[in-house]
Formats: sequence, C-alpha cells, structure tokens
Amino acid sequence: MAVKFPLRSAVILAVIGVLAVFLPLLLMKAGILDPYTAHIIAMGGVNAIMAMSVNVIVGITGQLSLGQAGFLAIGAYSCIFFNLDMGLPLPLAAACATVLTTFAGFLIGFPVLKLSGDYLAIVTLGFGEIIRVVFINLKALTGGPNGRQFTTVIVLNGELALAVVTAVLVLVLALLQNFLRSTYGRAVMAVREDEIAADSVGIDIFRYKMLGFVIAAFIAGIGGSLYAMVVGFVKPDIAQFLKSIDFLIYVVLGGMGSMTGSILAAYVLTYLQEFLRFLQDYRLLIYPLILIFVMLFRPKGLLGAREFSFVNTLDRLAAFIRGKTGKEKADV
Repeated sequence: MAVKFPLRSAVILAVIGVLAVFLPLLLMKAGILDPYTAHIIAMGGVNAIMAMSVNVIVGITGQLSLGQAGFLAIGAYSCIFFNLDMGLPLPLAAACATVLTTFAGFLIGFPVLKLSGDYLAIVTLGFGEIIRVVFINLKALTGGPNGRQFTTVIVLNGELALAVVTAVLVLVLALLQNFLRSTYGRAVMAVREDEIAADSVGIDIFRYKMLGFVIAAFIAGIGGSLYAMVVGFVKPDIAQFLKSIDFLIYVVLGGMGSMTGSILAAYVLTYLQEFLRFLQDYRLLIYPLILIFVMLFRPKGLLGAREFSFVNTLDRLAAFIRGKTGKEKADV
C-alpha cells in the first residue's frame, strides 16, 4: 500500500502552480491566446483574489461585510501614490500599499466588529461610500472623479500582467489554505459556527473576528495593487457598493467558505461578462438569469463548502487508470 507523504503533496501543488503561471504564457507565445483574452484572464485573477478576501469575512469568519471594495480602492490608489509620487519601485510600492490597506482594516475593524449581522453590513456599506467620497475630493492625490492613470511596465506588457497576477493568486491561495488548517484558522471557523460555544472553550471572539477582518483587508490590498497594475486607470467608483456586491456574488456562486469555489466563480463570471457583450443590452438580462438558475439548482454554490483538491483528483485518476488497466489484463 502506498504511503502519502506531505512532500509528495507539496511537489504536486508546486508543479500545478508553476503550470498555472507559465502555461498561459506559452499559449500566448504560440499565438493560441490573444492579448485581449489574456487581459480578461488577468482581471479574472484580480477578481478571484478579491473573492477570497470577501470569503474570509463572509464564509470563514461568518460576518457580512459590504465594504470590501473600499479596501480595493485604498490598495489601488496607495500603489499608485507610492510608485509615482514617492518614487518607490513597483514591488515595494505594492507591498507598502498592502500594509497600508491592512492597517486601515485594523483601524476600521475595532468599531465595526462590535456589531454583527445586518448592522455590520450597513456600517461596512457606509465605510465604502465614505472612502469613495474621500477619494473624489482628494483631487491632488487621486485625480478626483476623473480618476488617475497608472502607466507601468506591467500595464504595458500583457504577458507580464498575466504571469504576476496568476503567481500572486497561487501564492495567496496556498498561504490562506495553510492558515485555515492552522490553530488560528480553526478558531476563526469555530467563532463562525457558534460564538457561545467558542467562548465557552476560551476562544476570544473579538480577537479572532478581528484576525479574519485584517486578513481579508490584507488580501484586498493585494487585489487593489494588482487592479491598478492590470487596468492602469483607477477611479473612485471602484469603491462603490455595487463593486462589493460583485465580489459577494462570486463567493455565493462559488460556495461560502470554499476558496477554490470562489476562484472558479470569479473566473467564470468575469469571462462570461465579456463573452456576452455581443448581446449588447440583453446581456444585462441573461447574466442575472444564469445566476438565478445556478442558485435554484445549486443553492450552496458550485462547490458548496468543499475545496477542490488537485492531489485527491490525481489520486482518483491514478486509481481509475490502475483499475482500468487491471481489468483489461484480467480480461486478457
């Protein structure tokens, strides 16, 4: 009987991660993947990162937040500010923007996490609108309602944008999955399931809610930096309520608590929006209908609360092939 070692799983996941980064680049070099489609895939990656950010709060921590687009805007504008105004290299500017967004999440988390349910949703919704109005009026730094252009190497090079976004997505997913399997991640999920029971065994409810909120802001800061790099133009409207709803839709469609489900839904819906453009105004009708049908027939989302496992999938495929091969030999 074969014995599974952690090293084997790590090697499999590392190989899949490398393929996820370099395979699209090879397809672009071969002319199979055009720059427009590559840009859509890169935007799908940014949306997937933001979907994971929302899923940390809604699916893992169990709190309803409608202001995650505000953190996206903070990360995007901060990345532009640190790179263009402060003269920092782009990777360092993105890192500083992520830290600043995380600190903003820490400051906002203290008052808002005293609330829960609908009250928390309303307060975080107000936070997003405040961020949008502030960025509209900070014309010297943000360009006001007209937004601000961000021209960098990664914006001009579609291949580089796709590679960077995919690599960051794989890294964030790996780190987040390890966190969820840790003692801290289990404690956060225990708070989600039953706050009274978690408190009775000594889990600090507010502390772990804050931990989930800060991690979500950290991921949103990364998503905001990548958004500025990929799109190359940022307006205060990205902090509006409807943007947060889009991210929440990815989570609900993919499955509450399922990071891989959120990623799948983000890619599918991002591409679907572009694929249906030929329908013009009718696209606004078909897109919601698809969501309604999915919710009717898969109310828990595409993956539910489960996570897609590459290792288990390969094991099942290998077992299937061995079974088929053994059966053919027996027939002979």
